[in-house]
Amino acid sequence: MFEGFEERLVDVGDARIFARSAGDGPPVLLLHGHPRTSATWHRVAPRLVDAGFAVVCADLRGYGRSRGPAPTGDHAAHSKRAVAGDMRALMARLGHERFSVAGHDRGSYVALRLALDHPESIARVALLDCLPITEHLDRIDAEFARRWFHWFFFAQPETPERVILADPLAWYRADPQAADPATREWAAAVQDPEVVRAMLEDYRAGLTIDAEHERADRAAGRTLTMPALVLWSLRDDLEQLHGDPLEIWRAWADDVRGHGIDSGHHMAEEAPEALDAALASFFGA
Repeated sequence: MFEGFEERLVDVGDARIFARSAGDGPPVLLLHGHPRTSATWHRVAPRLVDAGFAVVCADLRGYGRSRGPAPTGDHAAHSKRAVAGDMRALMARLGHERFSVAGHDRGSYVALRLALDHPESIARVALLDCLPITEHLDRIDAEFARRWFHWFFFAQPETPERVILADPLAWYRADPQAADPATREWAAAVQDPEVVRAMLEDYRAGLTIDAEHERADRAAGRTLTMPALVLWSLRDDLEQLHGDPLEIWRAWADDVRGHGIDSGHHMAEEAPEALDAALASFFGA
């Protein structure tokens, strides 16, 4: 897994970020979702290196082998703004002041925050299985609450930790003996109480400070000024719940394009060829 990639822990201020990197050419940062780690990209990242990109795969603050500060009462320590700051500092320390970024699931919110807060640093942004958090919240109905109940359960104080840590492998249906090395990596990570707490803080921030930041963006009329690619899993429920994601994203981005991928939710693992082709074409344009 990740043959030829260098692994390192990078001090970015109040966090230490684990990253894998390889390749030369235009820099691309890949950000994973919940409860994954940077290993989710192990079938995509080498293809992007072969296509001529310098690729960085990072564990988000508190996930996998990355560590950040203790949670705060307002959840700001795990806000997407804080995590985006980690990633911008990481890329700068690796010599990339301007780069493209792709984020999936929770990582897509970090990619969105990077693009909104630091447009001078982001050449292109790809948002995978993603709508802005507030777009989901403004569309809540019984079906959304039933399918995405974890958003609201994870945001509760204390109880989710007790429930998940009673048997994290059962909760996440994780197999530490799986043949897939990426699965083994995140299965190991979710057994760490510190990781579980950080992942829950990610969701607590999402419904509070992150939503506030998005509403402030909308009130100020901020949009994505760089090209944006939106991809979604056709065998997941994003389009079923909300209709065409591109229609929603056109209110947030000046230049947006995209399409569905024939995959379940974890598209980097389930449809790496299709995802790589879409990302390589977009980032290389």
